[in-house]
Formats: sequence, structure tokens, C-alpha cells
Amino acid sequence: MKTRKSRVGPSREGEVFELVLDRLRAVGYELLSVGDIAAAARMSKATIYRQWGGKPELVVRALRWRGCLCAEDIDTGALPGDLKRYVALLAERRDPELNRAMAQAVHRDPALLEAVRTELLGPGALVTDRLLARAVARGEVAADCKALPYVRSALLGAFMGQGLLGQPLDGDFVDGYVDHLIAPALGL
Repeated sequence: MKTRKSRVGPSREGEVFELVLDRLRAVGYELLSVGDIAAAARMSKATIYRQWGGKPELVVRALRWRGCLCAEDIDTGALPGDLKRYVALLAERRDPELNRAMAQAVHRDPALLEAVRTELLGPGALVTDRLLARAVARGEVAADCKALPYVRSALLGAFMGQGLLGQPLDGDFVDGYVDHLIAPALGL
């Protein structure tokens, strides 16, 4: 996704993103329209297209605006603690209505799927990879551990699965998931 030179200031951008997220929760991705956002924001459609490129890019930028995590912000000194902290931080940002709105849309709109993979899932995968690399560097996990490539998918599965089941992604679940599933698979 191309980064465009901003003609919309940060506070105005935040207002637009809030409108996008509110509308996404209310009507879902398919019924969300750039025209509706433009009207609610009192902004021309041309400005929105020029600034963000289109509906998929606008939606993903709004989702990303909610904040991203950095591996540097997570360091408990041991991988199980790092993974628990990472999932807890993700859970704090979890928005079931937005997740439901996006779940089917990503499979129907290839441009949206690519934007989500690039702008949202990619950075999340990098955080997980950095946490794992740090654990390998500390000697906690063997560099040739066969389970390493699967940790990202396991974490995503826990996050998405609990939401689909309507169950909380609370501390007890996260602790058990890391302690009884991920840690043993990594030889911890």
C-alpha cells in the first residue's frame, strides 16, 4: 500500500478513522461506502481517494490507527512471559464487532485481504518473530526447534478462536494456552 503525502491533519485524520470504525461496526465492510464516510466527515470523496486510495486502504489505515505493538515494548525476560504479555496487549485492543465486520469481508475482497495481510498481520507477525528470535538468542529455545514456525499461527488461532466461540481471551486462558500448549511445544 502506497503512503500518500498527508493533506489531512492528524486530528482530522483521527476523526475520519473514528467515523470509518463506527460505520464498519454498524453496517459491516460490504455496506460501508466512501460516499457515506465523505458525507459524515464533511469531506469530498476525491479527498478521501487522494488521501487513502480507496475503501480497502481507508479501512485498514483506520484499523491500524488504533495502534500497533512493538516487540521492544514487551520484555519480561522469558519467552512465556513475553508471549502472555503480547496476547494480553492484543486482547486489550480486541474489538469483537470490528473482527466480525472484517472476518467475511477479507475473503470476498482480494484488495482488502492483501491490505490486511500487509498492514496488520505482517507487523503482528514481526512482533512474534522478534520475541522468538530474542528467546533463541537467550538460549531459551533451540534455533532448530521444529515448533518455531507454528507459533504465529497458534497465537492467531487462540485469538480468533476465542472470539468465534464467544469466549473471553482473559489472563487465565492466555496463561494456560502458553503454559500448556506453546511452551511445551518449544521445549520450555
